[in-house]
Amino acid sequence: MQFELRYQTIEPKRQTYQNIIERFGDEPATRYQEATLDIEPRENFHYRPTWTPDHELYDAGYSALKLTDPYAFADPRQFYYTPYVTNRAALHDEFGKTLTYLENRGLLAKLPGGWAKVLSEVVVPLRHYEAGAQLVSVAGSRFAYGTSLSQCASFAAFDRIGNAQMLSRAGIAAGGGTAEVLKGAKQTWMTADHLQPLRRLVEEIMVVDDWAEGLLAIDAVDRALYPAVYSGLDDRALLGGAGAYSLFAQYLTTWFADQRKWLDALIKCWRVDPEHGDDNVAVLDRIEERWGARAAEAVGALTEVVDGAVGAEVPE
Repeated sequence: MQFELRYQTIEPKRQTYQNIIERFGDEPATRYQEATLDIEPRENFHYRPTWTPDHELYDAGYSALKLTDPYAFADPRQFYYTPYVTNRAALHDEFGKTLTYLENRGLLAKLPGGWAKVLSEVVVPLRHYEAGAQLVSVAGSRFAYGTSLSQCASFAAFDRIGNAQMLSRAGIAAGGGTAEVLKGAKQTWMTADHLQPLRRLVEEIMVVDDWAEGLLAIDAVDRALYPAVYSGLDDRALLGGAGAYSLFAQYLTTWFADQRKWLDALIKCWRVDPEHGDDNVAVLDRIEERWGARAAEAVGALTEVVDGAVGAEVPE
């Protein structure tokens, strides 16, 4: 008896889920689309929040910035849970290898005097800034309307904790494996004059009712802080005998560039929305006017300390 094996192709009745078919037609969809579009509940809620009875549990009214279709925004990184975790695991694995290299040679603990001051009195205390920014991102993950927005805010919240951990590990390495630098950094964050404008600003942003305004206010600080303290010090560190600082700071520079991708896309989406675009532009301008100058002032207080410690110019 002989048997003949044949392949038989069974065409699926439909290529993807019905909600995606209604948007794009019956075509194969990406994993990002299937994990993101129309996931957030829109109806059949049991009750309204007792602390804000004018809103549903998920409600576009939690922010003055609105989109006609919240899923008009898509994360340009196409992050849903799996690719996000894979990407960040690789980033932190690489950071761990770099930090191990620095620790084994005691390079952070041996930074030149001015750079040691920058690390202990400016950079490591920023782990508390990252903790505050994490809470702002958590508010965005809870109150943003539409999964494409809320999951970006959720990932940003996890990133902020990761950033704080990076800074903490750098502080431990700078302290020769002890927590002394971290203890001093906390006290510096609480009392040092150059950090109080930033500390006050973050605490005020944390209690902003509008989740989108909170995210954009923190972004205004980020746009001043990250270039000034991380990427902006790269050349000075390399030419000033502090290559260890450059190796450490590159990971935070990389994260900031990644963070900008989804925020820039979201801001553009708000501005060009067919129904709410004009109102959104007015709100965005108001937010920048309210927070932009204060962010520059707060970061300016830090850069004065940095310039005093390592000089304002790149050594020749």
